[in-house]
Amino acid sequence: MISIAIDGPSGAGKSTIAKAVSKKLGFIYVDTGALYRSIGLYVLNKGKDTANQMDVAALLPEINVQIRYVDGAQHVYLNEKDVSDDIRRPPVSMAASNVSAHPEVREFLLNLQRQFAKENNVVMDGRDIGTVVLPNADIKIFLTASSEERARRRYKELTEKGEKVEFEQIHEEIKQRDYNDSHRAIAPLKQADDAILVDTTECTLEESIDKLETVIRSRMK
Repeated sequence: MISIAIDGPSGAGKSTIAKAVSKKLGFIYVDTGALYRSIGLYVLNKGKDTANQMDVAALLPEINVQIRYVDGAQHVYLNEKDVSDDIRRPPVSMAASNVSAHPEVREFLLNLQRQFAKENNVVMDGRDIGTVVLPNADIKIFLTASSEERARRRYKELTEKGEKVEFEQIHEEIKQRDYNDSHRAIAPLKQADDAILVDTTECTLEESIDKLETVIRSRMK
């Protein structure tokens, strides 16, 4: 099986771009961030502090997260409920960043992620795929863009859904998440030594997809 690991900061377009590229390649797409978001959502719904390691660890036995494919699209189920839309709300983004810092959560999800790669040709995206989850991935990509551009994209996405948000607040949240993700003690966000850097700051979505596909296909030959 061929595994492609795509890492990068929040809002870099990893999910959208990786999903499109995996379809072009005929690979299974695995959005690992959605798994962490699901746990963050559960902890929020329980009224617990997502930054409190003991609180989060105590809830893990109650959580069943599954990835299912419906008409070719990935859906995330939390205790048998489809939460694919719920996990994309802004508060869940920070909750995901908080719970992902807990070693118990990372261990909880590690085997699930690796099993997908054993059984399928995968494009898997996240923050520690090439460094921790799939250190022997065939191809590793570090996908990024400036914090301003990532905030602009997220602002556009949310306002088009009718949500009332402030650009500056989104930008601050993205910068805070960058800091949290890159400074956590367990599996911090960083570019793997053998990963290819792909910066999409100046690219449209279509250009980003083409750019990533070109890089991957060149390495697959």
